[in-house]
Amino acid sequence: MAVEVKELLEAGVHFGHLTRKWDPNMAPYVYMERNGIHIINLYKTAAKIDEAGAALAKIAASGRKILFVATKKQAKDVVAEKAGGINMPYITERWPGGMLTNFVTIRKAVKKMASIDRMKKDGTFNTLSKKERLQVDRLRAKLEKNLGSISDMTRLPGALFVVDIKREHIAIKEAQKLNIPIFAMVDTNSDPRQVDYVIPANDDASKSIDKILTYVSSAIAGGLAERKAEKEASAAEKGDAKPKAKKAVAANEEEE
Repeated sequence: MAVEVKELLEAGVHFGHLTRKWDPNMAPYVYMERNGIHIINLYKTAAKIDEAGAALAKIAASGRKILFVATKKQAKDVVAEKAGGINMPYITERWPGGMLTNFVTIRKAVKKMASIDRMKKDGTFNTLSKKERLQVDRLRAKLEKNLGSISDMTRLPGALFVVDIKREHIAIKEAQKLNIPIFAMVDTNSDPRQVDYVIPANDDASKSIDKILTYVSSAIAGGLAERKAEKEASAAEKGDAKPKAKKAVAANEEEE
């Protein structure tokens, strides 16, 4: 999916923060100042989307998961829709401390959720008292809200995609500790040095977030399609090999 600068402009991706709130490390990505606001250079944004998209597609093609993190109001629904559409895990509620650095504990909470679901299926849930059922339901709802979207994530993600690195600083620090590559939308008030793949963009407007995530999710979908095609080709090769092997055995037997 080619990145169009015109589309980025229409989505307001170029609007940065007030000049007095800027981080000087974002200088290479700033085009100009207008009415006390920094304007982001969209040609650089387009190039960085291409770069990040290619790297994300590779990670997706390798079979690793990409964890999306966005807890701000403007980004929640967009991230849930885009990440969910490509079957990637996401965090849109509060970041659970230790989500990455203490992954074993988080997995236990996810397993707890699965065990409650099993209780409901096999009828054990109905043997509980009314009060206990209410407590279990509340626990299940709380776990679903915070961890529901990562229930299929059985190992650490291959990468993190973050909207607003200032807000999600705990997630950034955990990923840095574990050397997990960080991809992020970075506004003019943030330090891009914390991120491996910077996408300079307005991270406050839902239209801007939607536009960037459309490009990103499209690149990941391409990587997933490539992986699927490779698997199918490999399965077809194996399928062809079996009849050939049988024919060879039959031919040998006939010669004998």
